[in-house]
Amino acid sequence: MLDSTIVCSGCGSVYPADKPINVCFKCGGALLYKYDFSRIGFGRDVFAGRFDSFWKYLEFTPLKSSSDIVSLGEPFTPIVNLDGDIAYGFHNVSFKDDGRLPTGTFKARGMALAVSVLRSLGVSKVAIPSAGNAAAALSAYGSRAGLEVYTFMPKDAPISTLRECVYMGARVYLVDGLINDCASIVSRLRDKYGWFDVSTNKQPYRFEGYKLMAYEISEQFDWDPPEAIIFPTGGGEGVIGLWKGFNELIELGWIERAPRLILVQSTGCMPLVKAFMDGAPEVSEAWPNANTIAAGLRVPKPYASYLILRAIRDSGGFALAVGDDEIIESMKILARRGFFICPEAAASHAALKHIANEGLFDPSDRILLYFTGSGLKYLDLYDLDVSKLPLLPRDASSLP
Repeated sequence: MLDSTIVCSGCGSVYPADKPINVCFKCGGALLYKYDFSRIGFGRDVFAGRFDSFWKYLEFTPLKSSSDIVSLGEPFTPIVNLDGDIAYGFHNVSFKDDGRLPTGTFKARGMALAVSVLRSLGVSKVAIPSAGNAAAALSAYGSRAGLEVYTFMPKDAPISTLRECVYMGARVYLVDGLINDCASIVSRLRDKYGWFDVSTNKQPYRFEGYKLMAYEISEQFDWDPPEAIIFPTGGGEGVIGLWKGFNELIELGWIERAPRLILVQSTGCMPLVKAFMDGAPEVSEAWPNANTIAAGLRVPKPYASYLILRAIRDSGGFALAVGDDEIIESMKILARRGFFICPEAAASHAALKHIANEGLFDPSDRILLYFTGSGLKYLDLYDLDVSKLPLLPRDASSLP
């Protein structure tokens, strides 16, 4: 395995990788793993002979041995072409469907790596503030690893994720507030109850799972990644992970350039979009009265927002917001074509329409939409009055 250290993305302080750690002790900045790639004795072709799971890139994670892996059977997730009118005039649009992962969202990537590393470092109790899906993923992998899991979610979190957490054995607490209020409780009570805080961007481990999205995408595109990736964003760890992964691949000499990263939020909660448009280095104030049907996008003030904005700007990307009505429209449009996705994922498709209308890309550019989760976790948003469906008698001979 590669030698690694942990480096603060803010002040550059360096920490050893053999002890659990959250954020920089000096400045509170987000921490990232840094690897010594000089000892790599093989090229990218070695992966062609391995099973298509993100664990095929094990050497590029903090894990020392395959015996440390905590797995629920994570496959490569498919890339599917979008064409016709739902591509809005673009000729090379596709999407990556992370709804196929365990627990139905891309959060499985970060939690699989985080739980694996933390268990190998001797952690036995973990806690997380979550809009829902991260808590569900942590509950699943924590249960698999034999960890005690404590989850803290807004009282209006999706019922599907609450069910997942409860049935997988997590201790579930609802909070009369938003995810930032949940985070405050975890931080305030962490030492009292002996948890390790697995909050978004407040530890270096989840990034290591998300960065493997870049490895996986690059291999699926024959090591020539698309011109742009549109990614729905709440806490921002997915964007940071993609940025980190593509930069590692450039350093390794395995790809020539990184895609432009396009961050999408809801108009009901768009602190990162506002900061980007204002040219600000970070989000300075929480978004007031945050409200959106896409629970994963309702993060009023992401931690380490400076790093999310850095990732977008370094890649030559940008940030934009779409309305809840547009999200619902995309959910319905895609469902009619066989794609049943979560509202966060639909935001990336709604953003594509904005990009087309504004002429921000050439029609021939390869654009990848990141569908972060399955619509099966948000059945309450797919309204249906069963009483309006025709009911046939058992001896029906014709249809009404």
